[in-house]
Amino acid sequence: QVQLVESGGGLVQAGGSLRLSCAASGLTFSAYAMGWFRQAPGKEREFVVGVSRTGGTTYYVDSVKGRFTISRDNAKNTVYLQMNSLKSEDAAVYYCSAGTTSNLPKTYKYWGQGTQVTVSS
Repeated sequence: QVQLVESGGGLVQAGGSLRLSCAASGLTFSAYAMGWFRQAPGKEREFVVGVSRTGGTTYYVDSVKGRFTISRDNAKNTVYLQMNSLKSEDAAVYYCSAGTTSNLPKTYKYWGQGTQVTVSS
């Protein structure tokens, strides 16, 4: 079955950086767009960033543009999220997801278990 396993979350000071990874198995990785979502306490899960099958096209929500970078390695079946200049509002559980269209959140259908990102001020 499809498995998406996130890693790299943790506690970081505001202004710091983290790199999340998501290792995929059970699917043809290069056939899927990949994305990262996040959910903060008391809030709905929100789309953060998506990357196309080849990695050539990326989409970011405005709140993370210039600070976050998504990339993928199709040879390693892994997608990454480099997060720089972290802010307190970035604190959330981050979920990796696989879907059909990188910039359409509703097309994502496989999900990881999530990794916690905590930002201290």
